[in-house]
Amino acid sequence: MAQQQENAAWASLKKPVNVSFADSDTRYAQDQVPEVPLQDKWETVAWKGEKIHTQLLVWAGREVPQLRVSFTELKGQKGSRITADNISAGFVRYVITDEFGQGCGYRKPEDFDSSLVADLIDTATVTALAANTVQPVWLSISVPRGTPAGTYKGTVTLYAAKAYKMRVTLTVQERELPAPDQWAFDLDLWQHPAAIARVHEVPLWSEEHYAHMRPYYTMLAAAGQKNITASIIDEPWNHQTYDDFPSLIKWSRKKDGTWAYDYSLFDEYISFVMSCGIKERINCYTMVPWKMAFTYFDEGTGQDSVFTGKAGTPAYNAFWGAFLRDFARHLKAKGWFSITSIAMDERPLADMQAVISLLKETDPEWKIALAGIYHPEIEQDIFDYSIASKWKFGEQVLQRRKANGMPSTFYTSCEEAHPNGFTFSPPAEHTWIGWYAAAQGFTGYLRWAYNSWVENPAQDSRFRAWPAGDTYQVYPGPRTSIRFEKLVEGIQDFEKIRLLREEFSRTGNQAGLEKLDTILAAFELEKLDSNSAAAMVSKAKASLHQL
Repeated sequence: MAQQQENAAWASLKKPVNVSFADSDTRYAQDQVPEVPLQDKWETVAWKGEKIHTQLLVWAGREVPQLRVSFTELKGQKGSRITADNISAGFVRYVITDEFGQGCGYRKPEDFDSSLVADLIDTATVTALAANTVQPVWLSISVPRGTPAGTYKGTVTLYAAKAYKMRVTLTVQERELPAPDQWAFDLDLWQHPAAIARVHEVPLWSEEHYAHMRPYYTMLAAAGQKNITASIIDEPWNHQTYDDFPSLIKWSRKKDGTWAYDYSLFDEYISFVMSCGIKERINCYTMVPWKMAFTYFDEGTGQDSVFTGKAGTPAYNAFWGAFLRDFARHLKAKGWFSITSIAMDERPLADMQAVISLLKETDPEWKIALAGIYHPEIEQDIFDYSIASKWKFGEQVLQRRKANGMPSTFYTSCEEAHPNGFTFSPPAEHTWIGWYAAAQGFTGYLRWAYNSWVENPAQDSRFRAWPAGDTYQVYPGPRTSIRFEKLVEGIQDFEKIRLLREEFSRTGNQAGLEKLDTILAAFELEKLDSNSAAAMVSKAKASLHQL
């Protein structure tokens, strides 16, 4: 019956080809006639330095062999311009997704409902449209910093057998966002270098590998990423990812029983990522992996061996103590010690306490990072602490941490149905995350992972263990996604709120501060049970623009 209704909807189209602007918070189905009013004008508002976006939908009852998009510059008053190179358009592609189900846990594809969902934003300049299908186009405008405030107008033209001219009116406000490397938001999307080597079919750590990695890391830096994900042992996550996670440091036990550590790859990789613009912090994984097994080369046997000691035991402390002292020496020589943390991921309290004790013993200045449950017993020892979304630090703790410059973020994983960044998640939930961080006083957001791709990420986002899309936010290419763009949108909103709060505090604008508090009061997790993220964010944005 549903199929018959869909066929009837396509057959009843009054025009063979239809084009309309549509919102960026909806994943439009590929095979269903969009229920949107036909709109040939996009009216929007932005700060200087902000990137904004919308969707342009094309749907047709017949085949269109070629679609392409062009745009003019946006013209303002008194000769001011936003040139066309600040405008981009990408065809949105469809990938296979599934559903949340029970969240975490190994899954069989046949046990979950699968569907095609719009997510990948392609870099192709031309595409074809099959009969009875929808083709979304992701349209973005990056407003240059320093652009004079005012109204700017231009045209987007979509060519689909004939030209469809769509009007754009952009109001640029007086306020300005700083460059992403100046954003305060602590973004930590974990990087996976080996996955890039695999999808591009190049040798790991080769010149070709680094060349392919650069655009991924510069794209992440442009989102305000603060942390470098560095593996200091093999498989910190015990093969949970499709691709292996090799160590950046080679551990060797010499014939006389002493230890040697080769940092050459670590130094090369860290320097490379810093050259891409990510250089504020280095988080090294990990002293407590998901399987307590540490591979090293034994010169006595000429083979790799594995140490399996438990955290806190004399053998473990001897194994790690030697490394930590030498690693601290090396990092200090490189000038990186003050920005480096030994990082753990969702590890038990007893193990964390043992690790903290050993780190303090080897060097009291070691920084520690943890993503996991909130443990007040160790909170003051954790420099970079990211807690699961169901937890909160408490107001006094949070203020103390922020005053001491300690990143205090939250994360989502396979456990949270909402908000999240799965391929089936409502896009506005990723924007909502930035608003939630601002409302609750968090300094940012962490997520596993930026690019731990599945076997064929551009076709099928499902994975053996978690809901579809959980392990990556962007696609090979690199190509961005609806999810990633909406996450950056939320980060920009966080920065706007921060800047307004600083301005209002500085100028004594108590009314403005109270309005900000009123806007943010709506952002509580339980509100998502009965309200859509899109409606909440849209209402909050409208109120923010009035400030």
